[in-house]
Amino acid sequence: MLTMEEAMRQSAMRFAAGEIVKGTVIEVRPKEVLVDIGYKSEGVIAAHEFDDIKTIKVGHEVDVLIEKLEDKDGMVILSKEKAEFKKNWERILTIANEGVTVQGKVKAGVKGGLLVNIGVEAFLPASQIDIVPPKNLNTFVGNTYDFKVVKINQERQNIVLSRRELIEQERNERRSKLLGEMVPGDVRKGTVKNITDFGAFIDLNGLDGLLHITDMSWGRIGHPSEILKVGQDIDVVVLDINREKERVSLGLKQKLQNPWENIEAKYQVGQKVKGKVVNLVPYGAFVELEPGVEGLVHVTELSWTKRIAKPSDVLKPEQEIEAVVLGINREEQKISLGVRQLETNPWDKAMEKYPAGTRVKGKIRNLTSYGAFIELEEGLDGMIHVSDISWTRKINHPSEVLKKGEEVEAVVLEIDKANQRIAVGVKQLSEDPWSNIDKYYKVGDLVTGHVTKLASFGAFVGLQHDIDGLVHISQVSEDRVDKIKNVLKVGQEVTARVIKIDKGERRIGLSIKAASYTDEQLREEQKLLDSLKPGEDLVALQHAFDAAEVVDPKADEKE
Repeated sequence: MLTMEEAMRQSAMRFAAGEIVKGTVIEVRPKEVLVDIGYKSEGVIAAHEFDDIKTIKVGHEVDVLIEKLEDKDGMVILSKEKAEFKKNWERILTIANEGVTVQGKVKAGVKGGLLVNIGVEAFLPASQIDIVPPKNLNTFVGNTYDFKVVKINQERQNIVLSRRELIEQERNERRSKLLGEMVPGDVRKGTVKNITDFGAFIDLNGLDGLLHITDMSWGRIGHPSEILKVGQDIDVVVLDINREKERVSLGLKQKLQNPWENIEAKYQVGQKVKGKVVNLVPYGAFVELEPGVEGLVHVTELSWTKRIAKPSDVLKPEQEIEAVVLGINREEQKISLGVRQLETNPWDKAMEKYPAGTRVKGKIRNLTSYGAFIELEEGLDGMIHVSDISWTRKINHPSEVLKKGEEVEAVVLEIDKANQRIAVGVKQLSEDPWSNIDKYYKVGDLVTGHVTKLASFGAFVGLQHDIDGLVHISQVSEDRVDKIKNVLKVGQEVTARVIKIDKGERRIGLSIKAASYTDEQLREEQKLLDSLKPGEDLVALQHAFDAAEVVDPKADEKE
């Protein structure tokens, strides 16, 4: 039977759903705790409502809220959390107005944020957890933080919190303090917050500073990620402060000595150095001699003899090369380098090896409109100008008599060391036939040759000694000739008489019609030629070649 005291205590209790009563723990199970609340049957509390069920012992007293007096098994369903919430709600409302800071423990992660126990259950949106929304919310579960109450809904009995606002407020205070005490030259600890193409933003514990890519290293950097990573702790130097805009410029390379300060002590003109090709541009190659020190090998300093169009034809990025220091400019931070200086300049010995008059042999390496290049040795060419191919014939293009790959003999005419040119000639191998023309031809001689070229004013006939004579159209036949191609063809053999020799102008005039003249007729023809004024000479061979309009034998067919 109940004692009088127990009966009175029990009668004073209100056992109804929603009421808060005291209970005593009588058994702790893995998933639930049995509690005696003085009712006819025992109550059950789910184990997850306790912060740590291992700390709950039999005999402990707890305040619980009656959710249901009897379930299907006749048990009383109790809630420790709801009892605490109901008890704490009014207390929370008195101390936790909007804007107040409270402390709470993160209970669990839910959709869109976290549940926080501040005496009652409150919601912390993911956007309000930190300045940068975290990727993994579970890292916060179980931790205790300070929060700012940003919204209270009494009807729904929910509270919205923010941790971010407290962090930002703290950062603002630290930022103001940092801006006030920081001066250029300070070395500060920071954390890499963000990396961009142009640099990195460093968190100085409340103030962000920009570390530009050009201030990261004295050496060449393609991208800041080559030396930094997000979250990395580094020491930086304060370079500049704009307190109005709250901007700070930072440097990393300034912690080290500028390698250009003592550059003359490290490198001297003429010194051989080794380095790595770090950049190739159309005009040269940049070579890193040490971090922060690069030299330029201009494209013209790559070879003594080869004409290199662009450095990438002979060099590759990251290639290790040797070079010679040509010049140093510390103020402009420039070093000029040369690769060809590692070898003897072949032009230094060219004067001794190929003096004027030397006979040389070589293959035609290239043909141009003005001449042909003959290879004298590896990397050393001589140039045969088109005017030095023949004493007697006007050569319009070297391909008329020379072929690429053909081996020819020539004579060195001149060496221009300054411009690295060697002039050679082919015609100089033989005597100029015009110097002895009187021995070969006289006016009145009958000669035989082949038509080599037709022009509107006459025909050129190839004679011995590699000399051409000109038959003017008026000297082809006694009959009037309107078109030279009607009576003569290229390659046709003709017999003609020499009617004019001008040694000074290097001209020979021929007449086909005079080949059968008598001596008297020849004298009359000679008088006619002697009476011509200067400029009216029918056999101006040199000028005829220059202005020759070659006749197309098939012109009539085309018409």
